[in-house]
Amino acid sequence: MATRPVYYILGGKVCGRDVEFEWFAGFSVSQKQRSVNSLHNAIRTLVPDAHPLEISTKSTEPLGVKLSAFNLKLDGRPLECVFQSSKVFDDGTDKPHTEWLSLHPKEAKAAAGAMHSAGLKLTAFEYNGIRFPLLPKTAFYDYIYLNAVRESLTADEIAHLADYDHFTDIEFNPKRSLNTQARTAALLKQILSDLGELPDFEPNEFIEYHKKHIPAI
Repeated sequence: MATRPVYYILGGKVCGRDVEFEWFAGFSVSQKQRSVNSLHNAIRTLVPDAHPLEISTKSTEPLGVKLSAFNLKLDGRPLECVFQSSKVFDDGTDKPHTEWLSLHPKEAKAAAGAMHSAGLKLTAFEYNGIRFPLLPKTAFYDYIYLNAVRESLTADEIAHLADYDHFTDIEFNPKRSLNTQARTAALLKQILSDLGELPDFEPNEFIEYHKKHIPAI
């Protein structure tokens, strides 16, 4: 058995709960998808009318695969590279590591990981010359994810997100990571419900919206 969080909207807030399900060991896509189906069946046991969507490359739904952070691009760059290269550490430079933009996403993640492992502290994010605070904790990731979705998906594909109400990411482990595309997908659903589209938020405007709809983590 295993446990993974599922994210959904309740009272205009993005909420999460842990769901226990049968895990199918193995690294193949087919084994991961068996685990996804098991997780979704467990969700439907708890909420019979639930319509879950897996947000990852292991999703059985094309929309879920397209919404994977590994497939999204922002400014023509892989989203993972944009996220990692926007990190500002207390390394004496007070600058983002834009040199990581040209790396493979796994290499960019590893480069940032090496900085963390060296004991350097994250002080901010900086994207397109705009400095973002560390709080709310997932606001920067959610902001660039939203903009990557706007760039990477069609309007019809984005609207299709409203057909689902529970979002999972089979690879996400909250003990090891903070950001998850499943939580962000739930936030995008709330934005679509409120505004009918994913607007081009100004950073400060998005942060204020984020504070209203995602409880402090």
